[in-house]
Amino acid sequence: MVTMTVTASAPRTVLVLGSTGSIGTQALDVTGRNPDRFRVVGLAAGGSDPRALAAQVLEHEVEAVAVTRSTAVEDLQLALYAEAQKRGYARGEFRLPRIFAGPDAVEELIDAAPADVVLNGMPGSQGLGPTLRALKTGAVLALANKESLIAGGPLVKAAARPGQIVPVDSEHSALAQALRGGRAEEVDRLVLTASGGPFRGRTREQMANVTVEDALAHPTWAMGQLVTINSATLVNKGLELIEAHLLFDVPCERIDVVVHPQSIVHSMVTFVDGSTLAQASPPDMRLPIALALGWPDRVPGAVPPCRWDRAASWTFEPVDTVAFPAVELARHVGSVGGCLPAVFNAANERLVAEFLAHNTSFTSIVDTVSQVVEAADEWRRPPRDLADVLAAEQWARDRAATIMSGGK
Repeated sequence: MVTMTVTASAPRTVLVLGSTGSIGTQALDVTGRNPDRFRVVGLAAGGSDPRALAAQVLEHEVEAVAVTRSTAVEDLQLALYAEAQKRGYARGEFRLPRIFAGPDAVEELIDAAPADVVLNGMPGSQGLGPTLRALKTGAVLALANKESLIAGGPLVKAAARPGQIVPVDSEHSALAQALRGGRAEEVDRLVLTASGGPFRGRTREQMANVTVEDALAHPTWAMGQLVTINSATLVNKGLELIEAHLLFDVPCERIDVVVHPQSIVHSMVTFVDGSTLAQASPPDMRLPIALALGWPDRVPGAVPPCRWDRAASWTFEPVDTVAFPAVELARHVGSVGGCLPAVFNAANERLVAEFLAHNTSFTSIVDTVSQVVEAADEWRRPPRDLADVLAAEQWARDRAATIMSGGK
């Protein structure tokens, strides 16, 4: 009888960027429940919630942490000592992690704490620099920060080796899974599903007086404010259309968006023979997060599966492009390419901030973004470098402010 010894592979090392946000906290739940598979070596956050960040540092025994707000360092240090005391550490037993602070802190962390996987869950286009830095290290990029790919598309694609970017968005994770069912040349269309947000079925006129509170009441997902508002306007689905185009090299005109209120089918791929493969699971982001961290392997027990012993109905309906023009605007932007997606995204971020501050109306968000895009002829060219993308974004924010103030 031959005895075989199987050596378990070491856990994958992981950096979590945006650790105190929705994606980050769920990623840490996944890694915490699977210590044999993953080991967190660094965390990054804005620094606005030092107590939450301190708890994460101690819970996951992290040795390096970054905060983008320079003034948050002292608050974080105090929170770390308080958390250590609460957990029963004796005086002198607890060692502070290495702390990076300031606008370049996240990229410094990526260089200082090499990891197998970098999960970028930072909000908005501020994630572009860290995305490029993570790709440069050779780490797998688990990308939840779609804005960095959208804003810096040509730069990001040029920096990434084949298969280095693994999507975290549930829709793109679903597409990646379904695409395993056929060769690239067999793909006819990609189909992104959308919940429809809180205003599904309303006309444009019925959304004229929508409040911030109304728009933040998403029927399915719990997300940050920017993503939640983007889901309400369907800008998020427009961004996902551009992301799918960049990730999977499928032209924008062959990417459909369909409203699926139950949020069980996360996206689909239709093949040239008429077959459609769909990925279905309960609306729980821990599944795509776990898959991205472990790709191409699945993590057992990531979430409870759908129940097939209970009656359920799944419905699908077309997007009302009159009430929600963001998807077709994004299709145009993605088809043109260049710096235009960066303009689209940055203008939208500015308008969402103004809406949250009660300075503009809900329907004016996409209306104003459309005007910014229409005026952006100079930004149809590809970006030469990161500075080019940042310049396009600043132009878009400034143009949006000018339009809002009544200028041209």
